[in-house]
Amino acid sequence: MNALTRIARGGSQRSDIYAPTYRFYSPEGGVEASGCFKAIDTPAGEDGQGVERGVEAAFAEAKAAGLQQPIVVGVIPFDKQQPSSLFVPRHASRLLPGAPPTTVYGFPCGKARHCTEQPNQAGFKQAVGRAVEVLRGGQVSKVVLSRLLQLEFDIAPCAATVFQGLRQQNPEAYHFSMDLPAGGVLIGASPELLLRQQGRHFTSNPLAGSAKRLLDPAADDLVAQALLRSSKDLHEHRLVIEELERQLRPLCRSLNVAQEPSLLKTARLWHLSTQIAGELATPATALSLACRLHPTPALCGFPTAAAKRLIAELEPFDRGVFGGIVGWSDADGNGEWAVVIRCGIVEHTRVSLFAGAGLVTASCPESEWLETGNKLGTMLSAFGLEREAL
Repeated sequence: MNALTRIARGGSQRSDIYAPTYRFYSPEGGVEASGCFKAIDTPAGEDGQGVERGVEAAFAEAKAAGLQQPIVVGVIPFDKQQPSSLFVPRHASRLLPGAPPTTVYGFPCGKARHCTEQPNQAGFKQAVGRAVEVLRGGQVSKVVLSRLLQLEFDIAPCAATVFQGLRQQNPEAYHFSMDLPAGGVLIGASPELLLRQQGRHFTSNPLAGSAKRLLDPAADDLVAQALLRSSKDLHEHRLVIEELERQLRPLCRSLNVAQEPSLLKTARLWHLSTQIAGELATPATALSLACRLHPTPALCGFPTAAAKRLIAELEPFDRGVFGGIVGWSDADGNGEWAVVIRCGIVEHTRVSLFAGAGLVTASCPESEWLETGNKLGTMLSAFGLEREAL
């Protein structure tokens, strides 16, 4: 029995053992929460119905106990068969959009004295080569392979200080910080919105295809325009959009999908981005719809089941919450969920960082290694580590 299962079976008693804090900030506002009234560790499953029932029961219990307007916050892992890390907080605030901190005060992180790669450069390139062979065989159209960095610091980093610095460095992102039930703090600055829903109306902003930004404005613009013309990246992006449209259209009274991708920029990367907006034909909660869509081909691949099998074969670690979704939903079914990327887990002196790359038949092992290094740069910078591509 893992720590989450052991604690969660105590129901509302869990707050005596696990008193988490949770932060989620987006361009539309945010949520700050603390304390645990009720934990929900039910796996999302393929359709999200199991965890949805668990959340509904937790909301009913919270209302009966006098908690007004309860919400659920937390993380659904990459593998929806694994336990969820959700909870109904005892205290929560909904926030209007706000600027990130302009100045962050805190002790520096200290020195990273040891770095472990899973896999290392040779192993990752070998896995990419093997994946491309499978892709060219036609069993899979796209697969996302990732790698982990585990850093050991001489002094335990302060997750709260690093998180505020991450917000300052990446003001355009979806920022999240959460105490995990099994230990450690998940922090991140994701560029990708899976779902924002109000009533029956929803939006999504999937990303696939990226390029490193350059300091020189003219050169940076050339990089961006090259990404817009890249047949490899456009193909990868199209696979994501077509699958999301296939899943969403039967559920919708109306669905608007941008005809061509546009550019989305972060502090370090350009991304191909497509805006999706729709109105559901019948009521559904943000949590259930987010679980239905997750994981998209942007984080897993396509077809989903075949891509998952290939990931399990080639990745030498369990992703856990990495590549999952993080966000909140309320008792009226509204909510907002982002993809758990550009993120890390801080646990005492150990920091685990995650980055992935989408592979299609035209992918090159060296390019994908560099892409994951560029993506890791967001979190490495937050910890004061400015290496180009670990």
